[in-house]
Amino acid sequence: MDNCIFCKIRNGEIKSEIIYKDEDFMLIKDIEPQAKIHLLAIPTKHIGLIENMPEDYVTIIGKVMGKVSHMQKKLGLTNGYRLIINQGKDANQTVNHLHIHILGGEKLKDF
Repeated sequence: MDNCIFCKIRNGEIKSEIIYKDEDFMLIKDIEPQAKIHLLAIPTKHIGLIENMPEDYVTIIGKVMGKVSHMQKKLGLTNGYRLIINQGKDANQTVNHLHIHILGGEKLKDF
């Protein structure tokens, strides 16, 4: 997508602190953190909403979950973390590119 900030980060058009990157997804620091540690896992292919996600993408989402769990100590998430996917306006999805928020590094509030 031409105007997608995450696609521009992926393409190197916008600088971001990239923690991890492979052919399927990247982990970056959120520029407006909502916790001591706030990362975003962003698939490299542009998919706006889960319902538009091709079936083979399920394996990429699983790969994200596995990579985060294997990197949790390195990421500073030793006492737990929260994964959040916002979908659509009512969920306050601000960037129309599927991504997973990873929050931790402190005791998180209940919601």
